[in-house]
Parts: sequence; structure tokens; C-alpha cells
Amino acid sequence: MFTNEEKQAIYKVIFSRRDVRTFLPNPVDESAVKRILEAAHHAPSVGFMQPWNFILINENDLKQKLAWAADKERRALAIHYEDDERSSAFLKLKIEGLKEAPLSICVTSDPSRGGSHVLGRNSIPETDMMSTACAIQNMWLASCAEGLAMGWVSFYKKTDIRDILGIPHHVDPVALISIGYTDLYPKEPILETAKWRRRKELDQLVYYNKWGES
Repeated sequence: MFTNEEKQAIYKVIFSRRDVRTFLPNPVDESAVKRILEAAHHAPSVGFMQPWNFILINENDLKQKLAWAADKERRALAIHYEDDERSSAFLKLKIEGLKEAPLSICVTSDPSRGGSHVLGRNSIPETDMMSTACAIQNMWLASCAEGLAMGWVSFYKKTDIRDILGIPHHVDPVALISIGYTDLYPKEPILETAKWRRRKELDQLVYYNKWGES
């Protein structure tokens, strides 16, 4: 059982967590990083496969290369928006966090972890990615609780990241994470503030018994 104060603290972290793109150069406390990784490692995983690995990156040269890979893909994605204003807004979304943040973490998913027969994965192969996403969410919540900012960069070519970080071909680089301190922690999601998209009303997303029945 949890006290009312403990329950409120959990919900406060969930509702306060934001994707952050601006970081201070201050080094991150190593013990806090350890706790964040422990939180990630205690995420649920289908068949207890624990498909994740974490590559901690603090070398500026590597961070510059990762930022290059993300920026290249960002520019490629922008052409899909025919409206010039929307394309411009997309291009302005910051990926500089990969260079600014004192620590970057590449979270990977190994689809071979656990062998050929993993309970649950045989039916739904994507469960290795789902499990890794749970670990990333734990990282985000733990970072927020630690007073640290975290940003998730998700547009890049996997081959670029594999080449830069020496990741085996069969392992998926699921996320590039920036972690550090910030003096600009958003009160609302960045994309909502930028009028990219608004949060949907929960009532519109809940059905009862069958799809579409509210």
C-alpha cells in the first residue's frame, strides 16, 4: 500500500514529465544516472526478455556525429510537409540537445535476447520494442523525479547510429536520449506549445466493450 502523499507524488511526476530540448552544460550527478538506469532496468518486459542495453555517450565528437545523423533525417522528413509554414516549424524543432546535454544515452533493443522462444514474443514479435519503450518511460519518469531534463530524439537512420556507435546489425537503436539540467523546463509539451498538435480529450479515446462504442 502507498500513502496518499506517495500516490500524489507519482501522479505529479507523470503529469509534469516533458520532452526537453535545451540543456545546461553542468555535469550530471553519476549517482542520479545510476538510479535512472536502475529504474529503466526494472521496467516490465514480455517474457522477462530484458532486451535493452544502454550506451552512455559523453565524448563531444560522438555527440556531434549523432546530432548530424538526426539533423540529416530531420531535413529529409521536412519535405513531406507541403505547407511551407508547417515545414519551417518542423525544421525549427531542436535537436541541438544531443550536442548541448552533458550526457547522451542510446537505448537499444536486441530481438534475439532470450533465444528463439520467448514467452509472448512468438505471438507478437514487436514485444521486444514495446518492452524497451517501457524502460525508456521509466527513465523519463526517474529523470523528472531527479530534477533532470530528458529529451528523446527518434528521427535518424538506424544504419547511421549503428555505424557511429558500433552497434551489431541485428540490434535496434530505439532511442537517442539527452539528459542534463535545464533552466527552461516546459510547463506544456513542446509540440503543443508550438501549436503542432493538441492533446486529445480522453473521453474521445475510450470505448466500452467494442470499438467505437462510447
